[in-house]
Amino acid sequence: MNYPVFIPYLFARACISLSSTMLSVAIGWHLYRLTGDPFDLALVGLVQIAPILALFFLTGWVVDNFPRKLVLAICAVSETAVLLGLALAMGQEQLAPDDRVVVFSLLFFHGCSRAFYGPALQATLPNIVSREALSQAVAVTTTVWNTASTAGPFIAGLLLAWLDLNTYWILALLSLIGAVLFFRLPRLGHIKPVEKGWRQVLSGIHFIRNSPYVLGSITLDMLVVLLGSVMALLPVYALDILKVGPEALGLLRAMPALGAVMVGLVMAKLPALRHAGIILFSSLAVFSASILLFAYSTELWLSLLALWLYGGSDMVSVNIRSTLIQLATPDSLRGRVGAVNSIFIATSNQMGDFRAGSVAAALPPAAAVALGGVMALLVTAAGAFVFPKVRQLDRVTDADIEQAAAHPDGESTGKPLS
Repeated sequence: MNYPVFIPYLFARACISLSSTMLSVAIGWHLYRLTGDPFDLALVGLVQIAPILALFFLTGWVVDNFPRKLVLAICAVSETAVLLGLALAMGQEQLAPDDRVVVFSLLFFHGCSRAFYGPALQATLPNIVSREALSQAVAVTTTVWNTASTAGPFIAGLLLAWLDLNTYWILALLSLIGAVLFFRLPRLGHIKPVEKGWRQVLSGIHFIRNSPYVLGSITLDMLVVLLGSVMALLPVYALDILKVGPEALGLLRAMPALGAVMVGLVMAKLPALRHAGIILFSSLAVFSASILLFAYSTELWLSLLALWLYGGSDMVSVNIRSTLIQLATPDSLRGRVGAVNSIFIATSNQMGDFRAGSVAAALPPAAAVALGGVMALLVTAAGAFVFPKVRQLDRVTDADIEQAAAHPDGESTGKPLS
């Protein structure tokens, strides 16, 4: 592993991840406090996910045609500017209608930045570490993200209590540190596409459709999360089933990330896994079983255990699937494939919460969660037959994946770009 490059890259990712997770807490708290309109909270998510869906053709093309280090740095600078704008716009006791337009416009631009940042981040890691070390690097970076997801909301709560509306200045500082670290990375060469016109724009979709490894990985991820997500229903469980207060709710929300971090730390020390396909589908089965366990738990300790298994098993499958996507994708296509993957991830997370909430409105909470667990288990079983190459995979660095990455269509994939 190229530690002199990987460590600054990792710290930059950590700063941006912390800033992003803390922003989601701070902006929700302040908007609702200042406007009293719960619909504003729905708009926060909408204005940030809309650019990811609208710009994915452009974002993937940019990441594959321009220096990825530069894309990451510009995204971090853009986020810093947005956070500085929010610090100025939110620094008052009430928001006028024009001020709300400014806030949501800034959040929209933040979503535009994230639309480019996600694919660039996914595509850059294989340019930093060797193929043999990629699985460990994915485990480390995913663990950092989960740590930020766990610590970010807690730190945001402390900052809100201490600094209130001045919290955004701290978030801007974190984002600025990330930008500086990205700018200080050395030049990272990658393979530039040779296709022209719309063929280049659409080749990411074409590649995914024809790659059983990549198509299987992102399809399993989308469907299992879409059907099995339970996070949106945790307040319902805390209040109506477990009969616990807000402190226990915070603990429930933290357990999946805690399980992911603990498993990720172990995986970061392991060499590339053998029988990766079997382990992948086994982890998805454990993930589905943990949902069923949580569905019918009426004890806090058992619910915490189920959520720990939920996060830990998801970490195993994320590590294998993310590494598989990176290795099975030619370097010249990683930006465009990453852009499509970002849509799958964003859609599954947002629609997963919508699915859970809407089903729980029609069924008892336990039945709604259990139905999701059963559906996730059925998707896992079906996926093992629909994607046999994924199921039969031994190591993610197997030669057939390398051959597919080098010659996805029997043609040259491109030329080096510094």
